[in-house]
Amino acid sequence: MNFSDMVPLLQTALELGLFSALTVLALYLSYSMLNVCDLSTDGCFTMGATVGAVVAISGHPFLSIPAAILAGMLSGLIVAFLQTKMGVESLLAGIIVNTAWYSVNIAIMGNSSLLNMNKTDTVFSILKEKLEGTFLAGSYKLIIAALAVLIVLVFLSFFLKTRLGLAIRATGNNPDMVKSSSINPAFTTIVGLCIANAFTALSGCLLAQSQKSVNIDIGSGMVTIALASLLIGGVIIPRGGITRKAIGAVIGAFIFRLVYTVALRFNMPAYMLKLVSSIIVIIAISTPYLKRQLPLLKRRMALRKVGTNGEER
Repeated sequence: MNFSDMVPLLQTALELGLFSALTVLALYLSYSMLNVCDLSTDGCFTMGATVGAVVAISGHPFLSIPAAILAGMLSGLIVAFLQTKMGVESLLAGIIVNTAWYSVNIAIMGNSSLLNMNKTDTVFSILKEKLEGTFLAGSYKLIIAALAVLIVLVFLSFFLKTRLGLAIRATGNNPDMVKSSSINPAFTTIVGLCIANAFTALSGCLLAQSQKSVNIDIGSGMVTIALASLLIGGVIIPRGGITRKAIGAVIGAFIFRLVYTVALRFNMPAYMLKLVSSIIVIIAISTPYLKRQLPLLKRRMALRKVGTNGEER
């Protein structure tokens, strides 16, 4: 593989990594900050894609983005309501909503499992026309994806340092302390999940418009991809403030997609990609533990070597 072949490969991995980075940042907020494992990610991602596609097909490409964001916030509100007001465990609430969204998304798509947007104006096709004839003509997808991730990164960096943001972080760390501080943990959970699911829906909306089609399974496995990317980012940047860790999550998304892209480049069967995802998750989870165990292993080997030398003498 020469350099000329690597450039489009890296650009594709970067584009897909930035699209999925929005979902990774959603998990960073819900999983890392709020300490809630939201398993409705796959359905919410698909909902953002379907709502955005339907609105774009109706002739409103720019309106499709806020529509998808509102749909994601509604999804987060329902998940949070089940947890905080109905007493449903977070894992079960996410599974229930994710299952329900399959039927809802089919209904949004007009009782179809596929929407074609080849003849539909999208934010990507509009920017492509604007940049035609310039040196950025081939990077219109990358520009929109990077802009969306930058906006979300800046928003998270500022929001999580506000009073409400600090309350959300405190809810994830110690909900009992939050209650004693006259802060309603149910409210902070609802706000946090609404914002996180808005990011997820935005991610689905942009991916669908970039590839000009929506399949009912477009969000399948997104929670695994996002979790793996988040863990990879945590290994790359294990320490630092909110912004550094959020950037690490974005880098993790790029690395994960790069592995995917390289695997496809070497003609790996598509059905093997789920196995690749699982292996990446295992490596990402195990790396911090193995790092802690490495000094102990070296010490044991050194003591064994000393003992062996003593016996020889």
